[in-house]
Amino acid sequence: MNEATLQPLPTPHGPQVVLQAQGLTKVYPAVAGAARGEVELFRGLDLTILAGEMVAIVGESGAGKSTLLHLLAALDKPTAGEVFCGESRLSTFTPRQAAEFRNRDVGYVWQFHYLLPEFTALENVAMPLLARGMSRDAALRRAEFWIGEVGLADRGQHRSGELSGGEQQRISLARALITEPKLLLADEPTGDLDTRTGEAVFEMIQGLHRAHGLTSILVTHNTDFAGRCGRMLRLKNGRLENVPCR
Repeated sequence: MNEATLQPLPTPHGPQVVLQAQGLTKVYPAVAGAARGEVELFRGLDLTILAGEMVAIVGESGAGKSTLLHLLAALDKPTAGEVFCGESRLSTFTPRQAAEFRNRDVGYVWQFHYLLPEFTALENVAMPLLARGMSRDAALRRAEFWIGEVGLADRGQHRSGELSGGEQQRISLARALITEPKLLLADEPTGDLDTRTGEAVFEMIQGLHRAHGLTSILVTHNTDFAGRCGRMLRLKNGRLENVPCR
């Protein structure tokens, strides 16, 4: 695909398109002395995400699921192809513009919570707004709301080391949503949790998705969770395949 021809596809009718990937290719070059040559994760991959969708991406380890999520969040750039969020062409972003895009439009939840241990849960949740330059008092007020939304209103003054694994992940979810992003991207958000706690966190993501009208993309190895999303895609051999949801 000619890079110059890439542009957001028109959608005059139906739900709004929030995110589009067109002709997406990611190839890692060969490393000197390595046993393998270049590694191609996918080539010519297309993806359209509509407003309000909850989409699960599954696939074997090493298929490129996390890499795809990084490209959608402007954490990495493709070898070829393009990602559009609205009219924004992500590959053209400078590092600062990419950081601003993530702070403004993307809420990201990782498998590990990445909470700052020296700060309280409330302060951790407020960090994205403080990074914007919002006053501390205003940011903490918003953080109080979102901590309440994840059911941890009584844990705001605790530091991350004083929280359970499930509580830490709920706090990271509140931190991802405090900016009211267009997109929630979650990379194996229950991967480090036991079965019961993982179920509770997944149900909370589902509930917040519905309550706040989110558009969400969830990478997971858990096909039960994936089947309970609105759409399931399998990344296999560099292609996205539709998988029936239950």
